[in-house]
Amino acid sequence: MSYAGLAPPGGGATASKPSVWKKGFKLVLLGDASVGKSSILLRFLQNKFSEGLETTVGAAFSTKTIECRGRQIKFEIWDTAGQERFRSLAPMYYRGASAAIVVYDQTNPLTFERAQEWVRQVNSTSTNPNIVIALAANKADLPAEKRQVPLERAESFAEQEGLLLLETSAMTGKNVAALFDRIAELLPEEPFQPAVRGLTVAADTAAPQAASDTKKRSGCCGVG
Repeated sequence: MSYAGLAPPGGGATASKPSVWKKGFKLVLLGDASVGKSSILLRFLQNKFSEGLETTVGAAFSTKTIECRGRQIKFEIWDTAGQERFRSLAPMYYRGASAAIVVYDQTNPLTFERAQEWVRQVNSTSTNPNIVIALAANKADLPAEKRQVPLERAESFAEQEGLLLLETSAMTGKNVAALFDRIAELLPEEPFQPAVRGLTVAADTAAPQAASDTKKRSGCCGVG
């Protein structure tokens, strides 16, 4: 990624208007296909909803900066594909991440089961012991009779695993901005920097070389 245009810490400031250094935090979206990952992202990035989004292939990258408690938080977001054939690539995207959003479809119990698997996988294999994990119970706009995953069940799992849980709707926008705001509130002062052989290196945001089908984008996304 390029930091062109950003003032480095302690530099580029003027007496009348100090520059604000944006801290970049890597965030990954995980979950089964068609649960609405990319729709949530589109709502967050552009406050839009589209029924005709293309399926994410491999992963797609985007960024957005928000202000949280006087800090400029730059989310560096990887939206991963939910298809089974791409599942093995997911660790390359959440490696070094500061946060993860695991999405499930409230009308599909299987996606909740898979969401639990995602959470346990991230907790057991992430290089960041303090990664912030949020569970998004998506499609909250649908009527209660269509929802097959009781919210109490999700609440119990979230409490057990120490997760942030919010009901979301990419269609109406319910809690989408709040989801990212709450994550920002839980982030540490500094982005996670994984240690490699005793050294500390910046968390990588470049596309993993193994994901040859990755689409890079800024401000547009496909169905997750």
